[in-house]
Amino acid sequence: MPQIIFLPHEELCPEGAVVEAEPGTTLCDVGLQNHIEIEHACEKSCACTTCHVYVREGFDSLEEATDLEEDYLDKAWGVDPDSRLSCQAKVADEDLVIEIPKYTINMVSENH
Repeated sequence: MPQIIFLPHEELCPEGAVVEAEPGTTLCDVGLQNHIEIEHACEKSCACTTCHVYVREGFDSLEEATDLEEDYLDKAWGVDPDSRLSCQAKVADEDLVIEIPKYTINMVSENH
């Protein structure tokens, strides 16, 4: 099984995390299954940008983003070439390094 490395994030996983993931699982679900509370305001339906992440290593192993995902990424805060919506990006067969952005388009999280 591929390893998913979540880089440290001040609020969501201060120590970072290294977890294993089943291929076909979304990055959002991998995080949530491992107690990393990635925001997902649209309940993982590709209708917002709150689950935006950066895939720092292994990006090319992921399937290409759909046009809908690309449209939403255009609205996300701090997008760069490694950006994906974690509710849409599915683990393939390579290890990944994931960075969760410091901010999302939501100014207030429901968990705060």
